[in-house]
Amino acid sequence: MIGLPERAPNALLTDKGYDADAIRADLAKRKIEAVIPGRSNRRVKIEHDRALYKQRNRIERMFGQLKINRAVATRYDQLANSFLGMAHLATARYWLKFVPAA
Repeated sequence: MIGLPERAPNALLTDKGYDADAIRADLAKRKIEAVIPGRSNRRVKIEHDRALYKQRNRIERMFGQLKINRAVATRYDQLANSFLGMAHLATARYWLKFVPAA
């Protein structure tokens, strides 16, 4: 999935599961900043942008909110367009909580 984006991102925010030298080398070759904390068993500690890594938590919480909708969590829809439509509905439903009632 790292190679899928149409437009190359400035940085890739991932968890420790993606801490591999091959992934880091591929990202460096493509001029993408690797914001990946090192695994605890890594001999040479690699620094990462902690402030930027905290933004990853916001993304994880948003996906958690979307997965409250059973159709999104279990991927009932067979077609990508149907699934995307359901994801849009779930997102709109989530954001409506933050709109003040008139």
